[in-house]
Amino acid sequence: MSRKYFGTDGIRGHVGQFPITPEFMLKLGWAAGMAFRKHGKCRILIGKDTRISGYMFESALEAGLAAAGADVQLLGPMPTPAVAYLTRTFQAEAGIVISASHNPHDDNGIKFFSSLGTKLPDEVELMIEELLDQPMTVVESAQIGKASRINDAAGRYIEFCKSSVPTSTNLAGLKVVLDCAHGATYKVAPSVFRELGAEVSVIAAQPNGLNINDQCGSTHVEALQAAVVSQKADLGIAFDGDGDRVLMVDQAGVVVDGDELLFLIARDLHERGRLEGGVVGTLMSNLGLELALQELAIPFVRAKVGDRYVIAELLERGWVLGGEGSGHLVCFQHTTTGDAIIAALQVVMALRRSGQSLAEARQGMHKCPQVLINVRYQAGAHDPVADERVQVACAEVTAAMAGKGRVLLRKSGTEPLVRVMVEGEDERAVRAHAESLAGLVAEVCA
Repeated sequence: MSRKYFGTDGIRGHVGQFPITPEFMLKLGWAAGMAFRKHGKCRILIGKDTRISGYMFESALEAGLAAAGADVQLLGPMPTPAVAYLTRTFQAEAGIVISASHNPHDDNGIKFFSSLGTKLPDEVELMIEELLDQPMTVVESAQIGKASRINDAAGRYIEFCKSSVPTSTNLAGLKVVLDCAHGATYKVAPSVFRELGAEVSVIAAQPNGLNINDQCGSTHVEALQAAVVSQKADLGIAFDGDGDRVLMVDQAGVVVDGDELLFLIARDLHERGRLEGGVVGTLMSNLGLELALQELAIPFVRAKVGDRYVIAELLERGWVLGGEGSGHLVCFQHTTTGDAIIAALQVVMALRRSGQSLAEARQGMHKCPQVLINVRYQAGAHDPVADERVQVACAEVTAAMAGKGRVLLRKSGTEPLVRVMVEGEDERAVRAHAESLAGLVAEVCA
């Protein structure tokens, strides 16, 4: 069924524009409280990133939940995966994250986790949507929910992250720069790495409510690249605003993306006989990842773009490792959702076991040149991806690359864009094919 409010990753939009308004959040809190209140009262956790509007929406959600009879426990600024973990730990009925991930401060959104720390089942999201269209009520006064704060939430999550590596782990001798995107990892990530013995330098860890993801973090790694080189660090780690994406920078300042990090974790697990099944990527995963895994006889499948679909594919196959080039990496052997800190630790441990630097280890995977061009179209207009001329052109380009490349056209799930992607061995040919196809899509959209 189509959803009215929920997208592939919760509800997201521009602050002050429906549905990202205090009024809607009040109603959303009530609807969620009603949906999760199975046997009288229930308990729901709320965490948030550091953007300024989080305070406003936290209060609105709290009021709505209380009106539905739900007790609320506030976590304060906390990475998205921390909320998933703490929801399980405290045996709450659900967890709520107020965040727009890697977006700027003037966007915000809501993500939900089930009692198991996983994405909500479709039927629960649909139940919440149905309740949102009903009149809001208030339970009897004696049943109104209460709010409290969990003061040791950060410490609990830090210990959880450290538990994902062997207890004997000592990162002494590792010099690392962390870019916390002025976001939710600004306290916990430095603590995790310092407590494990690493020499840690931190940038972008002074959130003021407005600077989250602003020229920093996993979407803007230039400052991290400069810091790693100038400080002669072994590597740099960039998180996004809510701590579920991670990219790295090697000692020469070269960016190592999610596909490469996924390969490093997979190879390490495979060599130790701990990779259960294969690896799940997405339609946008670099062809080089698929080929590198193929050389190791590691199965690889592609899901639709979005960590929601990666997780669904992992669950269906009973596998433990998947992710996206953007840095959403899922390590099911340790947690239930994408977790940037835990994924970064797995990469660091893989490097230490191999005795290689990040620059050396990434040579095991050769990224194929990939060109992505976005073409805007009018919402509701003719579907350019289904156009016969476009499909014929895609087939011709695919044939021209003779099995050594691929073409992908897909519509964005969040804005009226067609993403034209071509990848293959020859960068010049790849770019020419992408520009030709993008031109045709633009012509069809006109």
